[in-house]
Amino acid sequence: MLLKIEGITKRFGGLVAVSDVSLQVKQGEIFGLIGPNGAGKTTFFNMLTGIYKPNEGKILFENQPVQGLKPFRIAKLGISRTFQNIRLLKEETVLENVMVGMFGKTHSGLWSAILGLRSAKNEEEIVREDSRKILELVGLKGFENELANSLSYGNQRRVEIARALVSKPKLLLLDEPTAGMNDEETDEIGKLIFKIRENGTTVILIEHNVGWVMGLCDQIAVFDHGEKIADDVPEVIITNPEVIEAYIGKEDVERENEYAANS
Repeated sequence: MLLKIEGITKRFGGLVAVSDVSLQVKQGEIFGLIGPNGAGKTTFFNMLTGIYKPNEGKILFENQPVQGLKPFRIAKLGISRTFQNIRLLKEETVLENVMVGMFGKTHSGLWSAILGLRSAKNEEEIVREDSRKILELVGLKGFENELANSLSYGNQRRVEIARALVSKPKLLLLDEPTAGMNDEETDEIGKLIFKIRENGTTVILIEHNVGWVMGLCDQIAVFDHGEKIADDVPEVIITNPEVIEAYIGKEDVERENEYAANS
């Protein structure tokens, strides 16, 4: 098992943002997290990547406990992520933005770079070449020297994904990768995620486009008010009464059931 979550809880004062969540993610899966706004999905990601420390529970990555580790240490173990809001260096080139994703994974120190030592130069060239390959993978070959802020919204999302991939993570976390995209752009991101999985990276994604997730993911967990209310294959999730209630509301479900009974 690549990732095993055992009863993690996160509280902010009296607010319980995530409550006693357990789940498992297998190597090679595309795993979806869905749920209404405020359900705790991004807080869950923040615990996986060390931004928040769980108040309770364990996070095991390749059987190694990682809860409470600093984000850079978790990244070194092979977990990388994107964010809901695009976080690019807008005045830097696309290539430079992707190369930043290798920060903390290179071996040459600060003084090596300042003194222009051969080891630092060789390593920078390797990072540059790896970044070019990742840009080709995400469909941005030829955009290397463009400024990040000159790209379309969809391509900026691709740059962010490339930056997360350049460190060759074992697990990639995508926080709403298709937010703000049209149907064609969304389909292209789906194809890219399949390609990422084919290259050996396991993917967990948060997404509000439920129909898209159902056709993409091997396994889906559903959060509501900080709790995991379902965890199963898409065919089971889509018919789960608790999931339907979480999305359209209890009163609407009861109204629909009453209408169906009287029809």
